[in-house]
Amino acid sequence: MTTLPTETAEAPRAAEAAALTQTSAKSPAPPGRRRPVGTASWYVIALFISSVMVVPLLWMITIGLKSGTAVFEVPPRLLPHEFKWSNFVNGPQAIHFPRLLLNSTIITVLSVLGGVMTAMMAGYALARLRFPGRKLWFYLFVGSMLLPGVVGLIPLFQLYKSIGWYDTWLPLIVPAFFGGNPLFIFLARQYFLAIPYSIDEAAKIDGAGHFRIFTSVMLPLTRPAWITMAILAFQASWNDFLNPLVYLYSSEKWPLSVGMASFISPFAGQTPNWSYYMATNLLYMLPPLIIFFAAQRYFIQGLGSLGSTTQK
Repeated sequence: MTTLPTETAEAPRAAEAAALTQTSAKSPAPPGRRRPVGTASWYVIALFISSVMVVPLLWMITIGLKSGTAVFEVPPRLLPHEFKWSNFVNGPQAIHFPRLLLNSTIITVLSVLGGVMTAMMAGYALARLRFPGRKLWFYLFVGSMLLPGVVGLIPLFQLYKSIGWYDTWLPLIVPAFFGGNPLFIFLARQYFLAIPYSIDEAAKIDGAGHFRIFTSVMLPLTRPAWITMAILAFQASWNDFLNPLVYLYSSEKWPLSVGMASFISPFAGQTPNWSYYMATNLLYMLPPLIIFFAAQRYFIQGLGSLGSTTQK
């Protein structure tokens, strides 16, 4: 049988088209395009996780806006019949909120300054200076992270009481100026190790000493590190309840963490007013939340690069 020229020419084209069709069907979708089902499932999971975090906060706001009797309604109502905005005034007045806020601010600010400053200095010494026993000191700092803080509570209490520091803010502030947090020292050392030594050498050629290198060169380069330390130190000091409760006897010197407990402790001498407590607790939570959201970019950057630092 004779094959027509047109059929002979079209046969390779048809085979090529079929091969291209099979190849495109097997090739994966571009990375920028996702399947609608997969994208929707991720949104559902993210919505569920966020609701777990947000619902307790919304419930706190709801109780803070209810009256004392409406808190115990069955079934509970998400929105109160009447919004008691006076709870945000009467609640703080019940515990002398301005005075406690000032106490917490002084203790927290001094603790953050001392803890971050000494940790950065210790981390710089362990990473950039050469002295005998450098690795031993670093291992001791890291090993101390395994000990819970409550282990030294009784010896430290006896020490501070013997030197006249009981019922003062000194036990809450002074230890921060002596490298009180080994985690901060570890974080600072890891960041300083990631900075090339050629920067130190260039600064020394220009006549800079270690103090000038530390303040003018290293601190700007390690900004995510010490901002992360400042956020963690602020939250730890602001929320510290055990140490102020142990070392402070006078209620005039209490921070907010101890003052908030007076709503639901025997110090109150009456049935807890949960509306006042939740309203005041929302005000108590505001400073850490504001600081975290204002510096969350540095916080995530600081913790994210902790394990990726290498000696250069």
